[in-house]
Amino acid sequence: MRESDIQRKILKYLESQGGYAVKVVVANRSGVPDILYCLDGEFWAFEVKSPKGKQSPLQSWNQTQIEKAGGKYFVICSIEEVKQILGEYAKRKGNLQPTPN
Repeated sequence: MRESDIQRKILKYLESQGGYAVKVVVANRSGVPDILYCLDGEFWAFEVKSPKGKQSPLQSWNQTQIEKAGGKYFVICSIEEVKQILGEYAKRKGNLQPTPN
């Protein structure tokens, strides 16, 4: 499956969960994650890769910057990974129940 197909599915799922989700098409710097998501005042960034894809050094640098600022950054290959991440978040928060879409 192409990265763009995975991104579309993930974006649709995140939008169904509430919060704010956006696919980054053009940014003022290189290496910005593919999908930005804000949920309950927390910032999440998802870099979507095909199963054989690798994070570039610039993407890794952006990950470090986001994490230093208190955001969460994930390199993912599937919508199932996003569902797992949000499921674990919901368990920690104790007040969210992600839907299985």
